[in-house]
Amino acid sequence: MKEKMNSIKIKTMKLYARTSGILADNRGEGYIDTAIVILISVVLGALLLAGLYALFGDVVLPELTRRIQEMFNYAG
Repeated sequence: MKEKMNSIKIKTMKLYARTSGILADNRGEGYIDTAIVILISVVLGALLLAGLYALFGDVVLPELTRRIQEMFNYAG
């Protein structure tokens, strides 16, 4: 009986140590940190897409249009 009580006491102490360790642990990622990372990602993605849209609209598409017209311009 004494051995059984010692076993229960040891298991209880281990459980207490593990639980107190988990509750005292302050590392990890919080909700605000995650929200800030997502917000920064969305803003950078939007800036990248806006830059590509401007590049294609001002540089690539007019040049492509000019080259296609030259390619099919049989008169000159």
